Amino acid sequence: MTSAALAEVPFPTPGDVLIVVSGGGEARFDLAPGDRVRIIDPEGLQPGVLVLRGPEGEDRIALFGDASPAGADHGFTAQTALSCTLSAPGTAMAPDAQDAATDLHVRIARADPASDLPPPLAEPLLDLRVPAASARAYRVRAGDYIQIIDVAGRQCSDFVAFDAAALDQGRELGIDATVTRTLMGRSFSSPGLHARYFDAGLRPLVEVVQDTVGRHDTFLLACAARYYDDQGYPGHPNCTENFNRALEPHGVAPRAGWPAINFFYNTFVGADETIAMDEPWSRPGDYVLLRALTDLVCASSACPDDIDPANGWNPTDIHVRLYDRSAAPAAGNAHRMTPDAPARLTRETGFHPRTTDLTRQMVDYRGFWLPTAYTNHGAIAEYWACRQRAALIDLSPLRKFEVTGPDAEALMDLAVTRDMTKLAVGQIVYTAMCHETGGMIDDGTVFRLGPTNFRWVCGDDWCGVWLRQLAAERGLQAWVRSSTDQLSNVALQGPLSRAILSPLVTTPAHRPTVAELGWFRFTTGRIGDIPVVVSRTGYSGELGYEIWCHPTRAPDLWDALIEAGAPHGILPCGLDALDILRIEAGLVFAGYDFCDQTDPFEAGIGFAAPKSKRSAFIGSEALARRREHPQRVLAGLAIEGAEHVGHGDPVYAGRVQVGVITSATRSPILGQTIALARLDVSQGALGTALTIGKLDGQQKRIGAEVVRFPHYDPDKTRVRS
Repeated sequence: MTSAALAEVPFPTPGDVLIVVSGGGEARFDLAPGDRVRIIDPEGLQPGVLVLRGPEGEDRIALFGDASPAGADHGFTAQTALSCTLSAPGTAMAPDAQDAATDLHVRIARADPASDLPPPLAEPLLDLRVPAASARAYRVRAGDYIQIIDVAGRQCSDFVAFDAAALDQGRELGIDATVTRTLMGRSFSSPGLHARYFDAGLRPLVEVVQDTVGRHDTFLLACAARYYDDQGYPGHPNCTENFNRALEPHGVAPRAGWPAINFFYNTFVGADETIAMDEPWSRPGDYVLLRALTDLVCASSACPDDIDPANGWNPTDIHVRLYDRSAAPAAGNAHRMTPDAPARLTRETGFHPRTTDLTRQMVDYRGFWLPTAYTNHGAIAEYWACRQRAALIDLSPLRKFEVTGPDAEALMDLAVTRDMTKLAVGQIVYTAMCHETGGMIDDGTVFRLGPTNFRWVCGDDWCGVWLRQLAAERGLQAWVRSSTDQLSNVALQGPLSRAILSPLVTTPAHRPTVAELGWFRFTTGRIGDIPVVVSRTGYSGELGYEIWCHPTRAPDLWDALIEAGAPHGILPCGLDALDILRIEAGLVFAGYDFCDQTDPFEAGIGFAAPKSKRSAFIGSEALARRREHPQRVLAGLAIEGAEHVGHGDPVYAGRVQVGVITSATRSPILGQTIALARLDVSQGALGTALTIGKLDGQQKRIGAEVVRFPHYDPDKTRVRS
């Protein structure tokens, strides 16, 4: 069957259908004659099993081997109709192991691209195709779900919705963009705390549940006849007239221009305050999933605009599916590591079942739902728990990568600014990862698990891609596999953390106990029957630990720590309190205190790029130049008064801007507003008087003084205790 059903073909392009088979899981897909398939092992070392079922029977094909390189692939063309199942075998990884099962990717170039839609989220109540350059109306019951799908990609779909009961009474109460933006504080609503769209009566009509695009518009009209007339195309089809025709049977009065939610429409406000547009970001099969909050009459368009980039110059179809309220899909935004990478909806950490019992204040943080604060506590109480007693913080969104192989040490030594040859087994080091320019890719910690075994813990998925590229370019025999979904980690921080944790953890005889564990060291052991890795690390400026376990055991770990900490006054701690803690402690945050145009010295972590490292690493030449000729420095500021100061505020010496605020907070323990700021080196001396510009930077100034940094415990006596 294999030779008749499949044939070798060139690789499909990144715009084709992409299916992700999660490590340890499987996925099913169907092929039509002529469909081209490429199966990829993106990270290496991941076996696959492909089962093909067709007219001639069933075949089972083993893919990839124990030493498959990152990016290994197999490409085929289906000669007959096939039902396929691809599995990526693997088991749960122990926290001290490095055998993470990783994803396999399937790219399919359809012989008939228009035939493909993403699989339904549940059994559809309605499957409605909206042909290009048209609009369709439909009714939705309260609680049911509306999925609006971009069939071919880069196609704008305007959406309007009315309260059906009010409409039956002759009153039009539809989505009001101005009310929505005012109440949500966002230019368009998205899954999470800011999900709803409201009518003029300030009543919610729909909420966004899932979004695989994350780029829309809610402040412009659906295209109207006037737009095409002004552009020299009189009589051109337009969404407004299409809406008028579709909504007329429902008693909706026609309009000259329809305010709408413009899904998949890429608009933005320029620096000169003008509104501009570009081609949409949406890929084939991307969608927005809404939930009706009352009975609705809705209409969706497939925009006919072919005179500008609104639809990628080529109007195509939109598809609408309705699902019963019982479907209850999880909320989430889609995140892509690279433009052609698979989209992943916001995930839940292993501790999510426990944290959501304690709060509904959840935000999408780097692709995971995390609490900002906990019900009946709040940021200030959680902050004081960490400073005075103990706090428990879910840090599972940190990205983890297992770096193994004969050249693992050489790869990590090349990739980071610290000397990996000095790192002992059981030791951790904080370091930077830089581009050739010296600008930072990320900061993070390296764990040495063995002579040729490392774990890189950071904030950005891109680090794994970059490490694999670096290994391939240099011909290094090292594999970099993501273990983020195999490791949940919670931080137990505060002066009582050792007293809480020590009695809980049983360690092997040859490993240090928690009481013996030194700063930036780790040990292995168990809490009850839960296998854990315990590291003496954290992000609070206090004595503390991180405990790492498999996500399936995370709820049990949380329960054990909360129970043991209860007599000591432990509290769960959210992101709001953590931000105060880390700013006081002078701990930098990507996107705020550094970016790829900031070197480690300018980020205030020059100690992580020491002169003593003898071997060359990526960015070492640039950093040598920058070290000798610094232009900017990260400094601490004490702010006069209690007015808000935030990231991006300009810092002045007289009328000259000499820097920018990178992070700021009101410090409870210091009783004043403090900030981290990147300043010209001439302004970084202690005691220098500066001002922070508000409004246009000149009309209002707030006084500030350069002070010792970190602001809290600058000698780090507490974290080392």
